[in-house]
Amino acid sequence: MEYQVPQFIEVEEKIFGPLSLKQFIYIAGGVGICVALVLYLPRVIGVALAIPLAIFTFALAFYKVNNKPFIEILEAGFNYYFGSRLYLWKREEHKAAIPAPTTPAVEVRQKLGISQNRLHDLAWSLDIKDSSNPS
Repeated sequence: MEYQVPQFIEVEEKIFGPLSLKQFIYIAGGVGICVALVLYLPRVIGVALAIPLAIFTFALAFYKVNNKPFIEILEAGFNYYFGSRLYLWKREEHKAAIPAPTTPAVEVRQKLGISQNRLHDLAWSLDIKDSSNPS
């Protein structure tokens, strides 16, 4: 028995001509508010407020950033600016009250006054002399 697998499930259906339901609601709401602003406010102030609102409305309906709708970008921006942040890289380290245990090799180096680099150089020179003298 064969079943049809749905494809293109991320594409919204066009309900109102070339517009999806979300786009139609954004456009209808924006146009309604712009008309109310122009009719009930003085003409200059109404047009000055309606133009940015119309741009915002069309951005909500049609503009996409990295294939994401503009409303998701706005939501992410609000969450970033008004949400709490946790900076893990600025975490303070608490110093231990108990000193770190020392090994016998560290104690010998401290008593003889030999640094780690000097000790490494001595070990290297001994390794080279032993390998060049195959007995």
